[in-house]
Amino acid sequence: MAYVINDTCVMCGSCEPGCPVSAISAGDTQYNIDADTCISCGACAGVCPVGAISEG
Repeated sequence: MAYVINDTCVMCGSCEPGCPVSAISAGDTQYNIDADTCISCGACAGVCPVGAISEG
C-alpha cells in the first residue's frame, strides 16, 4: 500500500530527495505522494522530522 502525507506536513522538503522513485512532489500546502508511483519502501517516512508520512 502506498504511503501518504497528512496535514502535519511542514513542507521542509526532506522527504522528496529520499524517495528512490520520485513519487513525491510539492503541493500548495504540503507535499504529496503519487500512489501509482510509490513502491511502499518507507524511505520517506524515515526522514520526515514531524512524522507526517505513514502507510496509507
